[in-house]
Amino acid sequence: MAISMTPAAADRVRSFLANRGKGLGLRLGLRTSGCSGMAYVIEFVDDLNDDDELYNIEGVNIIIDAKSFIYLQGIELDFVKEGLNEGFQFNNPNAKGECGCGESFTV
Repeated sequence: MAISMTPAAADRVRSFLANRGKGLGLRLGLRTSGCSGMAYVIEFVDDLNDDDELYNIEGVNIIIDAKSFIYLQGIELDFVKEGLNEGFQFNNPNAKGECGCGESFTV
């Protein structure tokens, strides 16, 4: 499969969507930003765009636009808790490096 999600990430996304009360799924995308050039984007999706691909993973709809898919192919989305910190973690085999703060990456 082109992308994957851990059970912890799927549970968290399902919880967010349930609390929101609506939504088709979650968009994974990219934007130009940060020290290294690209940053991940996560946002709720209510309607699909013409260039979107929809994947159902662990019972969660993940939407990726064609432009971002090139850089996200093979990615695993995880949700981790470390002490008081928690958040989504992107395990991207296409990333060649990350900035020091971990907010952006390069391919």
